Amino acid sequence: MFWIGQALILLGFIFQICNLIIDVRFILYKRNSITEGKTHNQFLDFLILGMVCLFCVVYLIILFAKIQSIWVGILLFAGACFVTTVLLWIYTLTKGIRDSAFSISKTLIGIVEARDPNLNGHSLHVQELALLIYKYLPAGMHKGISAENLKYAALFHDVGKLGIPEAILNKPGKLDDEEWILMRRHPEISVKILEPLSSFDYIRNWILYHHERVDGKGYLKIPVKEIPMAARIISVADTYSAITMARSYKPGKSYDEAIAIIKDVAGSQLDKEIVDIFCSIPRKEVEDCICRIQMQNQEL
Repeated sequence: MFWIGQALILLGFIFQICNLIIDVRFILYKRNSITEGKTHNQFLDFLILGMVCLFCVVYLIILFAKIQSIWVGILLFAGACFVTTVLLWIYTLTKGIRDSAFSISKTLIGIVEARDPNLNGHSLHVQELALLIYKYLPAGMHKGISAENLKYAALFHDVGKLGIPEAILNKPGKLDDEEWILMRRHPEISVKILEPLSSFDYIRNWILYHHERVDGKGYLKIPVKEIPMAARIISVADTYSAITMARSYKPGKSYDEAIAIIKDVAGSQLDKEIVDIFCSIPRKEVEDCICRIQMQNQEL
């Protein structure tokens, strides 16, 4: 009986170690999200982590104390199984909620793009390109930017076009001065639309400043030092997508033509460091981004 109890306690301890790994992965998973930075969430995360660590210590103490009771072993093993079940359930539930939220977000972007046939998957293309650039960023440039935050910021960068008249969005020719004034307001409108969602506070300026230029001649004419790194990433992705995707008023250009144009405006319109990183990405990976969007559109 003694050895059965000890074996159950040992199994319970192993389960608690697994729980510790699950909890750490869960904290990292949550950190890479648009809710990043909320103090009460961090407190709960570390409270649960601390409790699981405490359980591991208690199990070790009981194991080495060699308490001779099979019921203690059964109780501790059952407790470990219960904690594992709860953690896995919370992890699965959270992932499901996030997946659903992203699906709803894509639906909203679909509505935006339905009003402007020229977009035709543009927002998703920019998202794919932005995440690809993020993948190739040096580790030091990841500071303050998570893939999840960037994913949403890139996806919603044009949501403000909901507030732009369709006559302007669908105009086959060039816009006149007054129309351009309205069109340039879409980043501000995007921020207004997302304002009720406190989870987007962290990424709001990424969206607002994605049309700013490093020479200070962008939509809002802010100085380069105030342009967030994530906004510069989105700007490069947005520019490449706009150049290569066909519109009612122009055909899409090739990869080589787009790269030449982007290099030409590096240091004036676009951040040169981000452009250099983007141009170093293998061509196939860049072109695969639009292929994935086209496949998704076909499935729909």
